[in-house]
Amino acid sequence: MSLKKLIGNKTMAALAVLITVFANTSAFAQEAAAAATAKPVDMGPIYKSTLFYILLFLLLCLFIAIVGKALRVYELTQETQGKQSINWDKVNGILFAVFLVVGLYGVYWEYTVHGDMLLPEAASEHGEKIDQMFNITLIITTIVFILTHIALFAFAYFYKSDSKRKAYYYPHNNLIEKIWTFVPAVVLTVLVLMGFLTWRSIFYKIEDPKNKPLSIEVTSSQFQWDIRYPGADGIVGKKSYKKITAINALGIDFADKNSLDDQIGDEIVLPVNKAVRFILTSKDVLHSFYMPHFRVQLNTVPGMTSYFEFTPTITTEQMKVKTNDPSFKYLLLCAKICGTNHYNMQKPVRVVTQAEYDAWVIKQTPYLTNDLRKAFSLPVIAEPVAAPAKADTTAKDTVKTNQIALKK
Repeated sequence: MSLKKLIGNKTMAALAVLITVFANTSAFAQEAAAAATAKPVDMGPIYKSTLFYILLFLLLCLFIAIVGKALRVYELTQETQGKQSINWDKVNGILFAVFLVVGLYGVYWEYTVHGDMLLPEAASEHGEKIDQMFNITLIITTIVFILTHIALFAFAYFYKSDSKRKAYYYPHNNLIEKIWTFVPAVVLTVLVLMGFLTWRSIFYKIEDPKNKPLSIEVTSSQFQWDIRYPGADGIVGKKSYKKITAINALGIDFADKNSLDDQIGDEIVLPVNKAVRFILTSKDVLHSFYMPHFRVQLNTVPGMTSYFEFTPTITTEQMKVKTNDPSFKYLLLCAKICGTNHYNMQKPVRVVTQAEYDAWVIKQTPYLTNDLRKAFSLPVIAEPVAAPAKADTTAKDTVKTNQIALKK
């Protein structure tokens, strides 16, 4: 619908009349209420209500309708005087040109102001490939976006309706059809192949027997992440949902000897420049294992085990220096809307040196507690007995000294 038809529409005029009546009635009611009470009216709840913004929108419609009727009166006046009225084709063409300039400035503003907010610095080996693919795609689509919109709005401006010019009938051109079919096909094929090869390099790795990745199991549930480390044997033991109980929340199968030394952690700690293989499962609903700095995102699906392997390249301390943020920390987030506390489903992640990781992991709590050993008829480990405290003779010496002093 053209601008002329929009502001001269009868529906808009009728809506304007209704809004005027409603606004006047509301104004009289507010004045009566103000006269009846001397207390100031708190408008805060009003500004937060949906009705307030609906009324603002209707007020805008009223304004457009009033402007439209005023312009219509002006046009009729010009016609009765035999003068030329407003050339709406020219107005629409100018508006297209203005919209083009404002829109291109908006693209520039987004790139300069929000460009650095797209993705944080990649802190994994494959993250650099992901960023390269993302940047190439973004550059190509931005160029196409700008060129096509310049052509679109420029044509709307230069070839606007004119009574002195007749439109040229141009129904078909085989060359143009071939160009805009072949070029996008080639570009999209290159982008798809680039993404496919990048995806294969991430998910299909050749395992080095001399440098096996560190296996860490992550189990998602509303609204937490449970972390299990493999223990001294380097193998995460089996588990089954059928074995989940009040004290065996993860359903660990202790018939598997690899489960006996597994450990649990309150945080995820990773050694830098060491391949890490995450084993991902879910206890209840669909969650999304998401670590933006490492360019890691994969769904955790109930009843299915997923895997994601990557190598962190920047320690937490190094990233604090890079970002100039002493409180910086990597985070594991859930990228699915999995419930009311979805926003709070987080787990801190630390990337440290190999020596720091070795010192940290030996201090972690074994998953297999004595309560679990009793429940699964396993040998109970004796609790460490605290050494008796040494006798403190300082007080006795002090008393003897004080007694000698009193005798003197």
